[in-house]
Amino acid sequence: MSYRGLTAALATQHAKERAIAPAFAERLGLAVRVASSIDTDALGTFTGEVPRAGSMREAARAKARLGMQATGLPMGIASEGSFGPHPFMPFIAAGREMMIFIDVTRGLEVVEECVSETTNFAALELTEGADIEGFLDRAGFPSHALVLRRCGHITKGINDRAALESLLSAGRGEGWLETDMRAHVNPTRMAEIGKLAAKLAARIATPCPACAAPGFGTVRSEAGLPCAACETPTAQVRSLISGCALCGYEQSSARPDGRTAATPAECPECNP
Repeated sequence: MSYRGLTAALATQHAKERAIAPAFAERLGLAVRVASSIDTDALGTFTGEVPRAGSMREAARAKARLGMQATGLPMGIASEGSFGPHPFMPFIAAGREMMIFIDVTRGLEVVEECVSETTNFAALELTEGADIEGFLDRAGFPSHALVLRRCGHITKGINDRAALESLLSAGRGEGWLETDMRAHVNPTRMAEIGKLAAKLAARIATPCPACAAPGFGTVRSEAGLPCAACETPTAQVRSLISGCALCGYEQSSARPDGRTAATPAECPECNP
């Protein structure tokens, strides 16, 4: 099945086409049409004025389908992100990105996601003596925009030093400076979206060994990597399971890093 010469809708109001369109064009020959009339913020905002309803996948699916409805195209792409503490590395921030591709003609829904510590996600409480200059440097300001929360008001997209100083001097009381995580004002996040788009496009280009449908790729991992000392199964990943989004065929493969045993430090018997 080829997507060359076809077009998919992309629901975004934050210029994500800059990162997504090149990957799909290069790998699949699939063009992207932006459904610019869609208010994707209605499905949730990073700053919390509109809470995201449901899971990341449900939000991404809703965005993609809104884009398809707006353009009349049978294929849609959308992405969703969230930011917070890294799930495995303490004291490090991480970004989780998810991207979905829907093809109603073929009955396909293909999803890829990633967790990365490559993010400037951070916040600073504006207390007396707060290191504002240090925060600006870490946040990548002004190439990366900021958000100011103060007295119940939220100002987004601050990317000018004079404007920031004016806002800080005009306000009274405590507040917060935060990184603006919207893609069009956050080059670091935009780059991560581009990497995920390339990963998703590569997956769509991979046919299922059983039915040849597009989108064959990793769907989950299985724990149980044996301890090198006593062979007790551990919580470490033993294998990856790849699957088809259409027929449900699955196959197991070894860890891509070639690791075949866990260390005794990771073992519940050797290190209880």
